[in-house]
Parts: sequence; structure tokens; C-alpha cells
Amino acid sequence: MNLILVFLFCLAVRTASVFVVKTFYVPDEYWQSLEVAHKITFGYGYLTWEWVEGIRSYIYPVIIAGIYKILALLSLDTVKWLIILPRLLQATLSAYSDYRFFIWTGKKKWGLFLMAVSWFWFYTGSRTLSNTLETSLTTIALSYFPWNGEGVAYLWPAALCVFLRPTAMIIWLPLVFYHLHKSKLRWTELVFKRFIVVGLLVAAISVGIDSYMHGRFLITPYEFLKYNVIQNIGSFYGSHPWYWYFTVGLPTVLGINFLPFLFGTIETIRHSRAYPTRKYLLLTVFLSLIILSTVEHKEFRFVCVLLPLCLYIASDTLTRWSYKASRISLWFVAILIIVGNAIPAWYLSTIHQRGPIDVMTKLNHIASEYKSEQNRPANILFLMPCHSTPYYSHIHQNVTMRFLTCEPNLKDTPNYKDEAELFFESPVHWLRSHIPSYPRSAKPSHVVLYEPLADTINEFLVDYKLLEKVANAEYINSRTGRNILIYQRLRDGEENKFNRNEFRSEDELVVKYPDLAEFKNIDGVYDEVETEHNLFN
Repeated sequence: MNLILVFLFCLAVRTASVFVVKTFYVPDEYWQSLEVAHKITFGYGYLTWEWVEGIRSYIYPVIIAGIYKILALLSLDTVKWLIILPRLLQATLSAYSDYRFFIWTGKKKWGLFLMAVSWFWFYTGSRTLSNTLETSLTTIALSYFPWNGEGVAYLWPAALCVFLRPTAMIIWLPLVFYHLHKSKLRWTELVFKRFIVVGLLVAAISVGIDSYMHGRFLITPYEFLKYNVIQNIGSFYGSHPWYWYFTVGLPTVLGINFLPFLFGTIETIRHSRAYPTRKYLLLTVFLSLIILSTVEHKEFRFVCVLLPLCLYIASDTLTRWSYKASRISLWFVAILIIVGNAIPAWYLSTIHQRGPIDVMTKLNHIASEYKSEQNRPANILFLMPCHSTPYYSHIHQNVTMRFLTCEPNLKDTPNYKDEAELFFESPVHWLRSHIPSYPRSAKPSHVVLYEPLADTINEFLVDYKLLEKVANAEYINSRTGRNILIYQRLRDGEENKFNRNEFRSEDELVVKYPDLAEFKNIDGVYDEVETEHNLFN
């Protein structure tokens, strides 16, 4: 198979995902990369607490900031390019990692096939997540690992992975010990002339970049482990039972590809001597899941890095099976895998949680065009769970914006609650305490919120009109909604016909207040009882 064509195929798939994937996945895609790069390049933006405390590495944001700087010098720094170019960069790296995966699997078609159709990798492979970068680098490193023979080229991307995301050492420690065990070289030569040299060089560059950008000497992997493991800060953002990665996390990430992986796992356990590479990969996967399971906070993306290891086992299993399978069986399995991956990839990439991205397009237009009566620019308030949308990287206008923060309890304050939690406990009280009500011009010019909240804060929205309704998702939780609403502050002389009952239709009133239907007079007009109803409700 022509290797150039293979790479071009991989590049085409990953580039397609840049333009197909139009949904919101997790905040870190923006707040730990694009937003940081925007702040570095353009001087305004927002840095989350992780950057203040120094637990994140600047390596990835600095690369993106380089792209932004070039765009600024060429006067091409529009929102469109600020969003697309970093994703194209990541897509290119992911495509190269796909190509290296194909090489690693012995240039087997099943290897290329499974990586190309993987729903989760299509969904995340072009996102500017550190997990995506980690997965790409891990795949490249695995392809250079000396499964047969000698070599240390894998140490460079592996060491970089550890400094980007220290949890990567969970994968590489057992593999490094395996390398030491199987190598014909003396372990002292490997450790002192290879491992330590490469490790120190990568560490020097990484620590240098991070210390310069943070403004103080800093070893970010240490800070990361201190906050996330020792202090268990991650549990503040949610927790799952210890077995979640085994029963939900990894099976979901693999999707239908979990079936050949499961068959391969059983076969490897039964005949471990016949599959030495698969045996150590499976051991690495198992140890990684065990260690990750000890941390309360769990997410699907945290096991994305295990994807190449699992797909290697799955592809090798299918390759061996295909030698004996009939043509019909081959086509049936291939079509089943394609359909099983295409459905979640299509739905999650194009429909579910599209609202946070689409709403930023609307806000970009508002930030560019809006002027108040006093000729002031837009002032935007996000009344949503914290980090529900991208931020300045998707608006690229130096306008005032505020969102509900959710910093963890870094100072061990008793009975601590973050700002977002306090708001959702009592939205009206929070608004009265934090947002000026008079004069009207002191209020934010625009308010962004999920639809269910609108009725709760109707009193606050009396000075606003509904400007945009953006579809978001079908499946929601208690603080999100099927739609995202954008309200705009009324201008002088404008009447609010959007939040007052006297401007609602009869049908709307009867639905909201069914007990009022009996008070409708013969002329089809509601009596003053409605006003009394409003006073007591």
C-alpha cells in the first residue's frame, strides 16, 4: 500500500472532522488552550485558576499563540481563522499519528480502518484538547517503541507527554520497564545514556517555557499532581464510582470497537505467550485503568490515551480472524463497525450540544455591531454553569464579559460554595446582590442563559427583550436546556412585549394559569383577576 496515499487518507479524515464537528464537548478544549493563547497574543482574555496556580503547561497554548501572532501580523486574525487554524494543526498531528499507527500495526488494513472509523477519535481528534495532543503523541511514541529490536526514539514524544499531562507516566512506566527487561543493552547504559539524557533535555525545555510564562520557577507536573492527586481537587468537579472506567468509560470510548477488543483480550489471556506485544499492551491498559480508578473525578477523555493500545489489540484480532473468514463475513463485520461508529460520531459531532458554539457566533456579531444609547459597546453576562461556552477566542472583541466562576476550595474554607453554586441556589437573590438594577443602563447589555432559567429570573429580565434562541441539545440536566437564549437590554422608549403577561396570547395564559380560564368574559378578554393572580405568584 502506498504510504503517501495512506497519510493523505488520514489527513483527509481528520481535516473533514474539523469542518464536521461543530459541537461543544468539554470546556478544556477552549479554556486550557485557545483562551490562554488569545490572552498571550492579544493581551486580553481570561485565565482560569489552573493557570494562576501553575498546574498547566504553556507548551500547547504557546504553539497556538504562535499561529495567532502570525495571523495578527498578516491582519488575518478573524474569529474564523482563530478557531479553524489551531484545529487544522491538531488534525494534521492526529493524521500523522494515524499514519504511524498503521505502520505500527504492520501496515495492516484493519489497523488503518479501525483508527479511521473510531467514533471517539473522529469526535475528538481535531479538538484543541491536551488529551487529544497526548493521544497523538502517545500513538507516535508507541509506533517507535522497540517491540522488536532496539531504539529510544519513542522517548522524545513519551517524555513530552509526561510534561504535558503527568498522568501519561501511568502508561510509560510499565513500558519503560518492559524495554529495560527485553533490551540486550545493559540497563545502566539505557538509563544513564538514554533515559536520563532525553528526560533532562525535555524537562529543561518544558520547565524553561513554563517558568518564563508563569513568571516564576515552576515544575508543572509536580503542581499538577499536588493539586489533582494529593489534594484531590478534581473531585470538586464531580466523582464516579471506582469501577466506572471498566463498565462505562472505556467501553463507551471504544464503542462498537469494544467487541473485537474484548475478543482479543480473552484470546490474549488464554494464549499470552503467542501474543507478547498484546500481552504487555493489555497489562498497560489494565494498570492504567486501575490507577485512574483511584481518582474520584473521572471523564471519558481521560482514557482517550488508551485508544491506540486497545485498537492495536482489536485490529490484530480482526486481522487474524479475517484470514479464515468468508468474504460475506468480512463485509458484514466491516459495515457493522462503520455503522456502529458513524451513528454516535454524527449525532455528537453535529447535533448534541451545538448551542454553545452557535451562540458564540451570535455574540461575535453582537460584540462587533452593538452600541448602547451612550455609545458603549456590549456588556455580556453569562448566567450558565461555569465555562459553558468558549470565551474571547470566539468573539475576539475587547468587550466586557462576565460568567459565573467555579474555582475549587483552594483555601479550605468551611462550607465553601463557588459562585455558580451560589447563583443556582437562589438566582434572584444573587442578581439583586451582584447586578445593579438602576439605572437600566447599568445592567449588562446582553444576558445569555439556558431556557429553563428564564422563568425563574423573569423579574430581572423585565428590562430585556429576547433577541436570539439557539438550539442546544435534546438531553439536558437540571441546569441546562434544549435552547440557549440571548436577551438584549431595552433601549429608552422600548416596551417589553416579551416578558409581560399583558402581551401574551390567550392560549399562552391559559396554559400557564389554567385556573384563569373561567374568568374569561364574553368579549374574550381576561378580567382583572389575572393581575391579582400575578401579585400572589
